[in-house]
Amino acid sequence: MNIVVLVKQVPDTYSERTLADSDHTLDREATEAVIDEINERSVEAALLLKEAHDGEVTVVCMGPDRATEAIRKALSMGADKAVHLSDEALHGSDAVQTAKALAKVIGTVEGYDLVIAGNEASDGRIGAVPAMIADVLGLPSLTHAQELEVSGSTVTVTRGTDDGITKLTAELPALVSVGEKLNEPRYPSFKGIMAAKKKPVQTITLADAGIDASEVGLANALSSVTESAPKPPKSAGEKVEDEGDGGSKIAEYLVGQKII
Repeated sequence: MNIVVLVKQVPDTYSERTLADSDHTLDREATEAVIDEINERSVEAALLLKEAHDGEVTVVCMGPDRATEAIRKALSMGADKAVHLSDEALHGSDAVQTAKALAKVIGTVEGYDLVIAGNEASDGRIGAVPAMIADVLGLPSLTHAQELEVSGSTVTVTRGTDDGITKLTAELPALVSVGEKLNEPRYPSFKGIMAAKKKPVQTITLADAGIDASEVGLANALSSVTESAPKPPKSAGEKVEDEGDGGSKIAEYLVGQKII
């Protein structure tokens, strides 16, 4: 079974995130960068399927040169190889452009049976890219998976909804996006970290993937940020002295803030 896993390098969740003054895009050089946590669960899901059905796990990543660090993390967990789309012209690409570009890269992986992605990246929170990729590739899209299994040529996922538990099935090849409840990702062993250094990582440009530069990038994006400002610092709270009427004062304050 051949599985493609999408991974993304994002700013560390606990770091301060800022937008560049020049074009209001995320300043990725201003903070520590890590593999997105949801992608670690995606990789773990792929590895479990590989162990159960044999096959190969290919990591696909779109990002700058430093995104190789995230790729190596996935390889150290046990993925077999990677394809890294890296090109300066990709800077500022929106969700639609990203989905189309990733679909092109996935298309370069021969004989894949399943594509696994996280539901959403922690830096953008768009939550639509996996479904967009499935649409471009003409694949069934099974989203928000909390459980994932493959039997023969059929993939089945379980997900929780407001109405209860829902099961989705589709014939392979298909694309599955996973949620945080799916699994607990393994920690790379020392052996895995050392082995990852020797695993093949194919770095390709837009031209290599058959993508025209006019299809990506900030200048061609369908959406953009025209203005940004840092959030104001937190102001001091309002102190209520309770002289028997504390409840009324709090209620008045909440009404004044239009909270109640």
